[in-house]
Amino acid sequence: MDAEPDEKQLKELQSFMETENQKAVIQAAIGKLTETCFDKCVHKPGVKLDATEANCIANCAGRYLDTSVFVVNRMMAKRGGN
Repeated sequence: MDAEPDEKQLKELQSFMETENQKAVIQAAIGKLTETCFDKCVHKPGVKLDATEANCIANCAGRYLDTSVFVVNRMMAKRGGN
């Protein structure tokens, strides 16, 4: 005898799914950021990053995140009709 989930359970499930989806999006963005910046900045992987590579990665990550925020803000503005 399968019982139908009640409204509270459905809302909890929906909230859980939204949270998991957000986590997946963040993980994908981090993976893309890591891949992009590593490929751009590290030409010969070694035991550790040299100062030039570390600065390049920091700058790359900053630009990547700034761009992502810009794109999201533009999408939100367009969705809002602005």
